[in-house]
Amino acid sequence: MASALGFATAVRARPVAAQKRATAPKARSARVVTQAKRDGPVIIGLAADSGCGKSTFMRRMTSLFGGKATPPEGGNPDSNTLISDTTTVLCLDDYHLNDRQGRKDSGLTALNLKEQNFDLMYEQVKALKEGKSVDKPIYNHVTGVFDPAEKIESPEVLILEGLHPFADTRVRDMFDFKIYLDISDEVKFAWKIQRDMAERGHSLESIKASIEARKPDFDAFVDPQKEFSDVIIQVLPTQLIPDDNEGKILRVRMIMKEGLENFDAPFLFDEGSTISWIPCGRKLTCSYPGIKFFYGPDTFYGKEVTVLEMDGQFDKLEELIYVESHLSNTSTKFYGEITQQMLKYQNGPGSNNGTGFFQTIVGLKVREVYERIAEKEVVVK
Repeated sequence: MASALGFATAVRARPVAAQKRATAPKARSARVVTQAKRDGPVIIGLAADSGCGKSTFMRRMTSLFGGKATPPEGGNPDSNTLISDTTTVLCLDDYHLNDRQGRKDSGLTALNLKEQNFDLMYEQVKALKEGKSVDKPIYNHVTGVFDPAEKIESPEVLILEGLHPFADTRVRDMFDFKIYLDISDEVKFAWKIQRDMAERGHSLESIKASIEARKPDFDAFVDPQKEFSDVIIQVLPTQLIPDDNEGKILRVRMIMKEGLENFDAPFLFDEGSTISWIPCGRKLTCSYPGIKFFYGPDTFYGKEVTVLEMDGQFDKLEELIYVESHLSNTSTKFYGEITQQMLKYQNGPGSNNGTGFFQTIVGLKVREVYERIAEKEVVVK
């Protein structure tokens, strides 16, 4: 199980493991491609529960490669696939074993691994990795049945997003970079109340029942994939407001495994240190309850990680450049690129807090992973 990852918001004494690391010069990650160039696509995975913001994350990430990600031209309008100049995003719902009626007959939810066709997923991802095209099924979320298959060509960057990208070992071993979007139960509950009570007229009791019915399968089949992920974006209730239960102010943590190939962890001020920072003041406008950042080492599932945390939200996104200027290893191509990307999606969910901020940074890191492996440079227009 994961270790407790709550950090005090004030600077604290570093754990013994961190103190040992601090006594010797830290070896920096290699800044060159460490594996042979290959012809197939760079493969990225994103695991998350339904309704956790995967679509917004995909838009942020794919835009960094250029071109607008849209459904296949001239194809099924209900396709779940998004294709741009460089990237192809596949929704793993297309690899459900049964349609909606089939799941009713089996009595299993879509979260259950028995309802996923991992053999077909593996065969088709392997074929795409080898530069071949595949005829991929389409699960129609409107009708609940499978539509005729669509032809998918092997792209330069293949992104698989869904409930179970890392559950099957064969598929998991093909990823070049793995991301998990982890929304805490408290935040999920707050979000669902805001949406379903305000917009859909659901009762509080029905919302609680829906969440509780889904939780056992989520805990058993989706949540364990955090252990295999390279970066986890964890969304938690704020610590700036005592007993907050609205879920409007968020504490977001980017948990990054150490020693990853082709990845250098972003850091705040001083690499390897433990730092707590309150930037609010003359250079950053902060209304109540303010903003706090944290950076430092910890362990996660028994492995050393680096954590970058933001609690609170921005009032003026253009002022984010002040925060950006204190970060290093962000993989930006020019000064202010993070701020530019955040402004680009300023009307999207999470654009004023750590959710959008860290999704943008992860997108930049994914772009760099691609450049190192493919030995190609993404030109920013």
